[in-house]
Amino acid sequence: MASRRPPDRDVAPVVQRIRLRHARRGRLRFSSHRDFQRALERAIRRAGLPIAFSAGFSPHPKISYAGSAPTGVASEAEYVEIGLTSPRDPVAVQVALDAALPPGLDVIDAVEVRTGDFAQRLEASWWRIEFPEVDPGVVGAAREAFWAADSVEVERRTKSGLRRFDAREPVVWMDAQPEAVGGCAILEVVVRHVTLSVRPDDVLAALRQVADLAPPVPPRVTRLAQGPLDPATYAVGDPFAPDRRD
Repeated sequence: MASRRPPDRDVAPVVQRIRLRHARRGRLRFSSHRDFQRALERAIRRAGLPIAFSAGFSPHPKISYAGSAPTGVASEAEYVEIGLTSPRDPVAVQVALDAALPPGLDVIDAVEVRTGDFAQRLEASWWRIEFPEVDPGVVGAAREAFWAADSVEVERRTKSGLRRFDAREPVVWMDAQPEAVGGCAILEVVVRHVTLSVRPDDVLAALRQVADLAPPVPPRVTRLAQGPLDPATYAVGDPFAPDRRD
């Protein structure tokens, strides 16, 4: 039997890569990663961008994703990279894609790729957790109990089965605001990215464990930033900084 091989195609090379930062807001926080992939591919076609494709039997657009937030979580810091077959102004690409995507999936920044190892820059995430109908003092007390613990083991079901892991060690900073904002107690957390990522729901499970924090209304979670971690201040920096022009 003759071996199968991909049909001959003219595959235009990638001449420019653009990194995009996008937000997931409002009801669109319930969209899955796959939902966003489909929406982005449609937006690229509508915007008429010269997206590059892979070779082979089933060509795919050259798009790569990094550090996607869990479904149900809002975010101001999601990242994607696209390969183009002819150069475009990054700001024009940002504007065109933002116009083509539905409101709530908002493209808020773009840079031309000038450096590698982007994924390695995503060292930590800064999360904001809002607790409706919870007294700020209760959240503050839970924060103190969590911070005083050497470790807090929680469980999560993964693709490889039920995993038990420490949700305390990757948390490098945590602050509870003393006053409610918009009727919500506020907790902000900076979490280092580790091999089994500690997600906001893991932090909430740890708070239930150490302080019996069981909100009457599901908390609202937003990722405010993800990027390089300053070891002195625990601030989360801009991962696009090395790619920006002086």
